[in-house]
Amino acid sequence: MTATIEAAYRIEAPRVIAAAARIVRDVGIAEELAQDALVAALEQWPESGVPDRPGAWLTATARHRAVDLVRRKETYARKLAEVGRALTDVPAPPEPAAPDDIDDDLLRLIFTACHPVLPVEGRVALTLRLLGGLTTAEIARAFLAAEPTVAQRIVRAKRTLARSGVPFEVPYGTDRAARLSSVLDVIYLVFNEGYAATAGDDLLRPALCEDALRLARVLAALVPGEPEAHGLAALLEFQAARIPARTGPDGAPVLLADQDRARWNRPMLRRGVEALERAGSGPYALQAAIAACHARAARYEDTDWAMITALYDRLLALKPSPVIALNRVVALSMARGPAQALPQADALLGEPALKGYHLLPSVRGDLLARLGRDAEAAEEFRRAAALTRNARERDLLLARAAALTG
Repeated sequence: MTATIEAAYRIEAPRVIAAAARIVRDVGIAEELAQDALVAALEQWPESGVPDRPGAWLTATARHRAVDLVRRKETYARKLAEVGRALTDVPAPPEPAAPDDIDDDLLRLIFTACHPVLPVEGRVALTLRLLGGLTTAEIARAFLAAEPTVAQRIVRAKRTLARSGVPFEVPYGTDRAARLSSVLDVIYLVFNEGYAATAGDDLLRPALCEDALRLARVLAALVPGEPEAHGLAALLEFQAARIPARTGPDGAPVLLADQDRARWNRPMLRRGVEALERAGSGPYALQAAIAACHARAARYEDTDWAMITALYDRLLALKPSPVIALNRVVALSMARGPAQALPQADALLGEPALKGYHLLPSVRGDLLARLGRDAEAAEEFRRAAALTRNARERDLLLARAAALTG
């Protein structure tokens, strides 16, 4: 029974926290109230049975406790005016018709957890805690950080939001555009850490990808008029679709050229296409369009590299970045050959942002190998291996170096 209750709470926690936060206007207190509701469920459900609508029960319990807390404060009258309704009768909210059918409270929570007043690390940790349902220990393991460090980030984030008086609301106008960008960036960072782990023994952390993809889907449904929300959802659908083919049976990375495309998730690819149709022409939409080019190719040899290069040109004009420039080099090398691409890769050697980026020497190693300059290529692969903190990538790079030197 305890496992059943905890599973139900984990699914419903974001909604419960969001509903409580709407009353108390403090995500830290709201999380405590949600946990109080969990304790109440652990005490009562073993005797009374799990309710037909566990989410509505937990939400109503947290809301009642939020009301009691507001009543006890000296500012009750002001809070009553802010809430704008009688707090004496708080009915249980209706159960959502579907898992992603979430009311505006969750949207407010997303924008609050990703507020620009927080550092990026704080936004990521708080988002995973409140919206991803991860524990502090799970977040620490996911990002290979010390648990006390992650706990401090979460505590500081909550205190900063409270101290800064960040309103629990969905912003509008120019503020909304700025805040939406922050929300999208956090979800993208979470997905990327799952898709290509920065460090550790595994290339992938599928649970992080799943959490980020779920959040992207929810956000796109909640703000259907925001093209970039659909752009991010499309991008993550396309990328997540490749996950089954990205590693072999032993967990070793499988390069895109060698992947079994029959293992790509077809329903995700279809959802990606549908989302891309609503995505506009922003940075995430352009990245999704690039991913769509790969998805449309039945074989690696069929990839439209000229189109991908053109899309990277548009992306660079819209959002200049050394990493995007490096990705364009790869596409250019496939469209026009390594001889044209290598000088552009060399031009990136002076970029401070790429100084410790292992993919720059990795790309140069590939280009040099394709030009028959094996000794130089092997040296670049070894240099890339020394820079990466991911064991699987390191093994692959050293293997490519060894294959070139015999």
